[in-house]
Amino acid sequence: MNSYIKNLNWRYATKKFDASKKVSQKDLDNLLEATSLSASSYGLQPYEILVIEDAALRKKLQPAAWGQSQITEASHLIVLANQSTFGEELVDDYLDNVSETRGIPSNDLQAYSDFMKSKLMPLSESAKATWTARQTYIALGNLLSAAADLKIDTCPMEGFDNAQFNEILGLKGKGLNAAVLIAVGYRSEEDKTQHYKKVRKAKENLITHI
Repeated sequence: MNSYIKNLNWRYATKKFDASKKVSQKDLDNLLEATSLSASSYGLQPYEILVIEDAALRKKLQPAAWGQSQITEASHLIVLANQSTFGEELVDDYLDNVSETRGIPSNDLQAYSDFMKSKLMPLSESAKATWTARQTYIALGNLLSAAADLKIDTCPMEGFDNAQFNEILGLKGKGLNAAVLIAVGYRSEEDKTQHYKKVRKAKENLITHI
């Protein structure tokens, strides 16, 4: 745990990446595996993880992210895209996977299916989109922590135009929405922010024991 805390103190939102350094395929695979193991409500994972390496595509996306250099200079750009909406298939597909993975007859999962559908299907379209977007932030937190443990730098980014990203990446037609971006790579020696002391609330102002 001491090394984990040390690595979390090491990480920061990297503002300038070293474009000459690339994350190895092995480390990228481990990072994506850790992200895919993130918790989600009911285990449904109502989102997709997009890994964008193509330099020309990232150059096209950059203006839609306020021209930020991380978009093109980082080794990889990851987009967490939530499902804009969903129907009963979200639950059905998940429980089919549960049945196959755990060897449980589908009939034995019917009550759980009915319960999830009773909670999720009545949601309004806007509430569904909000709920799925929240799930991406659970994955985001896990990705950032896993990257720190691998000594890979990251920058989580909300500073972008969702509509433009959705258009450029063709997400709308897939029922997806770009929720949050993560630039992944290695910090540049020129990034002065790496030397700033980490600023967090004092524990006594943040944590309450009841």
